[in-house]
Amino acid sequence: MDEIRLNKFLSRAGVCSRREADRLIALGRVTVDGEKAAEGQKVAPDAEVFVDGKRAVLEDEQILLVFHKPRGMVCTANSKQSPNNVISYLHLKKRVYMIGRLDKDSEGLLLLTNQGELAHRLQKPNFEHEKEYLVQTDRPFSDEFLEKMASGVFLAELGVMTRPCQVSREGVNLFRIVLKQGYNRQIRRMCDAFGVRVARLTRVRIANICLGDLGVGQYRAASVKEEKELLKMLGLSGKDGN
Repeated sequence: MDEIRLNKFLSRAGVCSRREADRLIALGRVTVDGEKAAEGQKVAPDAEVFVDGKRAVLEDEQILLVFHKPRGMVCTANSKQSPNNVISYLHLKKRVYMIGRLDKDSEGLLLLTNQGELAHRLQKPNFEHEKEYLVQTDRPFSDEFLEKMASGVFLAELGVMTRPCQVSREGVNLFRIVLKQGYNRQIRRMCDAFGVRVARLTRVRIANICLGDLGVGQYRAASVKEEKELLKMLGLSGKDGN
């Protein structure tokens, strides 16, 4: 197989995005076959590449998983921090990374991948991909509440104003909200600002990928159609980000 640029190698190995790879190389944190890596360097697919002393191996299979995270499960790979965590639960043979997070009390769609550039672009706020949620509250709410939620809410704890967003009623105490940003516990904080408590929060869509009827605790591989469409939305023309 032909040599490839080192930043692409690290991205395909699931280490980080190409941009982050360039930064790590510039900082001298990457070695190739025992030598400090150089910016713009090309390497063979079987090269011994290390980042901070840990070997990066080129993945022969590009993975994108759709997982229905249960409530009570923590989005971490650190089993010491929480034994009930996503990575330990899935127990996959291949190393994958979570794209974004869902707090412990929330459930729903979580994407996992070993594709560094895909993960990078989905997590960067400037790409503004949509995330859709169903929110059940502890009691009925007014139409005025929905209007205020849609207009943007000042989150005092974070000192920020949320962007205007799409909000629609689904029931007397159930609404749907579509965000293009992701502050920590944003929806819960938005509701708290009006004295409304979230009883259940489920993420049902990220960009073009929907949770659908996937059961709680189950996962599946994203379809070829889903992945191609997502890559196109993110400006990636191929699975390896060419």
